[in-house]
Amino acid sequence: MDTSHLAEHAGTAGQLFASVFVVATISMRTMIPLRVFAILTNIVLISTAIPSHNYLVILVQSVVLVLNSYRLHQMLQLIRDVKKSVNSDLSMEWLKPFMTERKCTVGEMLFYKDEKAEEMLYIVSGRFRLVESGMELPVGAIVGELGMLSPSNVRTQSLECIEAGMILSVSYSKVEELYVQNPAFGFYFLRLASARLFENIGKLEDRLAQQAAPASAAPKPA
Repeated sequence: MDTSHLAEHAGTAGQLFASVFVVATISMRTMIPLRVFAILTNIVLISTAIPSHNYLVILVQSVVLVLNSYRLHQMLQLIRDVKKSVNSDLSMEWLKPFMTERKCTVGEMLFYKDEKAEEMLYIVSGRFRLVESGMELPVGAIVGELGMLSPSNVRTQSLECIEAGMILSVSYSKVEELYVQNPAFGFYFLRLASARLFENIGKLEDRLAQQAAPASAAPKPA
């Protein structure tokens, strides 16, 4: 068969397959299936461009193929890490790539009670204290994540830096973006936030019990 006819048929087939994949990607509502179909589209376009020696298409689609593959890997890794966090120690390491670094000085107020909550924080180093409760947060703690789930989206306490250190912050809008892109991520994030809520309730109950113990042990007046 004439190579020119072969290239022509390959080009026609490539356009047909690409059209099918484009329609399929438009119908996808979640990010992972969308990435998978996009990768298949890249592969088909590269395959059909080879007989016609269309090197520009091969180059562009190869670059896009690498990007789509990387994003797919990143999203799958994110889901695995979130699932691992929910089933283990509630670590938030999985969220670090999406966070912004910020250095804090002694006496700096990171946020105040009743102000609008727009981000949650991960403590990398230093010491931080919730002013109203007097609770000191250790390195590795997350603070402010429940504000995203609150109807009013306001801070319930103020946060002060009592020893210079560094935090990582992530906006609620970024978390919402990840949530919308993949329902599995959203499901695991809700489980994680719920687990942290119950953990905080447990700590509060322990503190109340400790405060009530001395009062109950005090001798009654004669």
